[in-house]
Amino acid sequence: MKLLRLLTKGYNKTILLNSNSFLVFPFFIYLSKKNMLKILSNLILTSFLLLTYACQNTVQEETDQGMALFSEGADDWIAVGPDAWTHEDNILVGRIDTGTAYVVTTETYSNFKLSLEFYPDSTINSGVFVRCENQIGSAADCYEFNIWDLNPNQDYRTGALVLQKSPLAQVQTLNKWNTYELEVRGNQLSAKVNGQLCVQTENTELMSGYIALQAGIHGTIKFRNVQLTPLPEK
Repeated sequence: MKLLRLLTKGYNKTILLNSNSFLVFPFFIYLSKKNMLKILSNLILTSFLLLTYACQNTVQEETDQGMALFSEGADDWIAVGPDAWTHEDNILVGRIDTGTAYVVTTETYSNFKLSLEFYPDSTINSGVFVRCENQIGSAADCYEFNIWDLNPNQDYRTGALVLQKSPLAQVQTLNKWNTYELEVRGNQLSAKVNGQLCVQTENTELMSGYIALQAGIHGTIKFRNVQLTPLPEK
């Protein structure tokens, strides 16, 4: 409407064509340089605001959908440790005979939701590591959410935040597909296994870091649909 008012301003006046005027199509009217500059200025401002709005909407849509981690051929992760990892039909498979192997992101993350599916056999020691200080994961310098139903120390079985919190629920996960849902925001940490709340706690020791998946001791672990959704800090 502002642009329309500018265009129609002075329609009832007769403006002579001279060196200070321009013929504007398709309106077939003469506008002075001053009015023309006002119109152009408003057009540029309007275009900029529309572009900014469109970009914000695009970013929001991408954030809402999340982004895949540890995809085959992607350059946003590396393998650390023994040669244990393969992709099979879009499933990340870790097979280990001895030692511990990881896949680790190349970027660090602070506040996010992380969802994934996992399929452990009965012998594997696995886990999901977040906010790791370096790319060799351990419960000492990461938050480790365990995957190990038969851990000799049942305080830190599947669903536990290792070295910090025992699971609120004991969920059986061996030899089947399961879900892990983590939310890490500020000092708030929570984890659900198969929809059951296992961890709800606060901690400020680690506020940002790498994300890693583990295959340890002996056995096979499978992961699929690993999705990261960044969150604003509270």
